[in-house]
Order: sequence, then C-alpha cells, then structure tokens
Amino acid sequence: MVRRFRFAKLACVTLIASVVLSACGASSTPSGSKDSQASSAAPAWTGEITVWDGPRWADGQNNKYFWIEQKKTEFEKLHPGVTIKIVQTPWAEMEDKLNVAIAGKAWPDLVYNVSNRTASIKNIQQGVVEPIDPFYTKEELNDFFPNTLAEYEYEDKHYGVPVSSRVHTMLLNLDIFKARGVEPPKDGKWTYEEFADKMKKLTGDGKHGFSTYIMPSYYEAWPFIMMDGGRPLSEDMTRYTFDSPEAISGLQKLLDLKFKHQSAPPDMGTSNVGDTWKQFAATDKRLMAVQPWNSWAIASAQKDPYKMNFMVAEYPSGATGKSTTIGDVLGWVMFKQKDEGKRKMVAEFMKYLTTTEEIYTTAKYYGVFPSKKSSAEKRPFADNPQMEQAQKISENAVIVPRHPQWAKIDELIQKELQLAVNGTKTAEQALKDAGKQVEPLLKK
Repeated sequence: MVRRFRFAKLACVTLIASVVLSACGASSTPSGSKDSQASSAAPAWTGEITVWDGPRWADGQNNKYFWIEQKKTEFEKLHPGVTIKIVQTPWAEMEDKLNVAIAGKAWPDLVYNVSNRTASIKNIQQGVVEPIDPFYTKEELNDFFPNTLAEYEYEDKHYGVPVSSRVHTMLLNLDIFKARGVEPPKDGKWTYEEFADKMKKLTGDGKHGFSTYIMPSYYEAWPFIMMDGGRPLSEDMTRYTFDSPEAISGLQKLLDLKFKHQSAPPDMGTSNVGDTWKQFAATDKRLMAVQPWNSWAIASAQKDPYKMNFMVAEYPSGATGKSTTIGDVLGWVMFKQKDEGKRKMVAEFMKYLTTTEEIYTTAKYYGVFPSKKSSAEKRPFADNPQMEQAQKISENAVIVPRHPQWAKIDELIQKELQLAVNGTKTAEQALKDAGKQVEPLLKK
C-alpha cells in the first residue's frame, strides 16, 4: 500500500531518549567506527564511489569536511581497491545540483541531505533511488526511531538511512530580557498573548522583540501559521489547506507582531538568513531579543564568535492550546546502481557512516538529534540544557510534507507569505492566492 503522508510527531525520540544532544563544537571527534552493523567482509567489487556531502562541524584547521574525509581514509584502508570521491557541496546548492544531475542521469552514488529532498516520492517513483532493505536486518532497522525511518518509507520499502532530526525553536537573548526588565517564559512555555506582550516590552532603545525571515525551504515562521491548527496540505496530500480559518488566523498573529504591535523591524520577512542571524547573534549588533531558528543555531550561540547568554523556548501556543514546531530528518540516500557489486559496496560504506558510534558523534558535535535508539542511549548531550530543552520541544514537531511537487509548492507558498509580511497582501489574500497556484500541482 502506498504510504500516505502524515504530519508525524517526533515524540518517540523524546519518550525513548533520556537526554538530548548537545551542539558544542570540537576540534576532533572519535575516528573509530567499530560496530556490529559495519560488516568486516568486503564485496569483491573495486572502483570509485562518489559521495556528496555538505559542511559539518569544523576541526582545529576550520575544515568542515574533516569527518567525512576521515571516514573515507578508514574505509579505503579496509577495502583496498575502493576509492571514495568526496564532492564538497554547500547545503544551499545541494538540491539544485542534485536535480540537474538526476535530469542528466549522472547522479552521485551516495548523498546526505534532508529526506524529502533526496528520498522524495518523486525520486523514488522515477526509480533513481535504491531501497536499503536488502542490506539491513529487521533488528538493525528496529534500532531506528520509527518516525525517522518513516520519512524514507514508500510502499513498505525504505529508500535511505536516517542519521538525525532537527526542529525549530525560539532562542531568547537573556541579557536583553534582563536589561528591559522582562521575565523569560517559565519552563520556556508561553501563550501567544503572553508572547506578544513580552515582545512589545522588549522593543525599544534601537532593539526589537522579535524578527525572522521568509525564504523557500526555510520554515522558521511556519509554526506561527500552524499555531491555531492550520496545516499546508491535507493528510493524504491531495488538498491545499493553508487557506483554512485556522491558518489565516495564525498568519495574522505573525503579521500583528510587525504591523500592530510594532515589535518587529520593518525588514522582517525580507532579510536573508545570514543578516537575520547577525542581527540576533553578532556581538556588535544583538538587536533582536527573540528569533526562531533550526537546532543548528543552538550550537552557534554556545561558542565563539556568537557565544551568548540565551535560553531555548517553545513557539507560543495558539488556539489549540499546544505549542507547535516543524522539523525534518536528514540521512544518507543511495542512488541507482547498475552493478550489483558496486551496489553492495556503496551500501557497505553507507552502513559504515551510520553505525551507532558515528550517529552519536554526528549528534554530539553537529547539534542534531540521533536517529538511533542505541545512539541516544549513549547520552551524547547530557550536559547541555539548551539542547535538552530543544529535545523536549521536538515532541510537538510536524514534518515537512513529502509530496512529489513539494519544492514547487513550497516556493509558491513562501512567495505569498513574503507578500503578506511586507504588507502587500492580507493574511487571507496571501494564503488563498497561494492555494490557487498550489491546487493544480496537487492534481498532477
């Protein structure tokens, strides 16, 4: 049976993992990959395997690819005659380059990225992604948290190996709270009314209470739209639903922060990621008291040059009475192989990169939540209260849809959201206009 999309909560991670992951940087990490899942028996194939990976945490020489380079060296020693070619690919360019490669039938062998960009239903239906089930026992698959593995599932097969999950949270500059005499939310929880009131009190003296940005494939603002119960698509992904009264109400609450309460700067929603982050975290700026960010930002705010006194809080709750956030899952995907020997060797390397130890290492140093129960049990971030709070927040996360046309759908919605946030359209007009453009894509 075709797996229909559902907005899956990441609660399973919270229920099983006793602690969360920390995002502290480090100059070195464990290089060993001994694990029962990494087989010592090498298939007979020899040749080159092409791997696309993006920058991760840096070593002492600021090399953000040192981890994958270590794995390459180790694996090549274990498998003489096999060469791992690493293609360093910036995250912002990964999806476009992969689409071009797929169109030209010149895809890499192994790619690390967000699940709905690599193991998308579109890629699976086109037959360019390999199922990983032949290379994993039932016991090995059961070690993954169900909701992370589910993001790679289609028609009872799995088309990738999850490594980690991420969620969006609110980061609060506690120094600004203290300077303005504003109490942070108790236990990181607040209603929208409480949130809006605090944002007004935090605004003044050249600073603003809140800001964020709107861009394709970025979802920092979306939990506001979803706070009253709105969702972009129906559960079976056949209908656009961001034009519901609940979604319109949520977007209006976001707009009110800027236009009614004037607790957000004029450029909110139009600034890019880098500039928005600098406004919040750069030591010569720090103009915003609160901003929503993906979990990678926790690590950045914990170390130089952005080290700051901050806490992690939930998005404000709306009409549902519960805070909502949005998250995603990242992992490795093997692309179609013609040679059976090479297929086995690529799978061998993929398993080498996703042992319990390596997923633990990625979680600990990259500021993400582990996909494996055995990795979480190693308690990589027991000493990190900010990540611990983010782990709790992940319980309320919904996952970005895996619709085959999601990239186009996302772009159309984000374009209309930008028009609403810059004051060109009302919340209702923007979301309804997005629906007119999205609906034809849902019928294809």
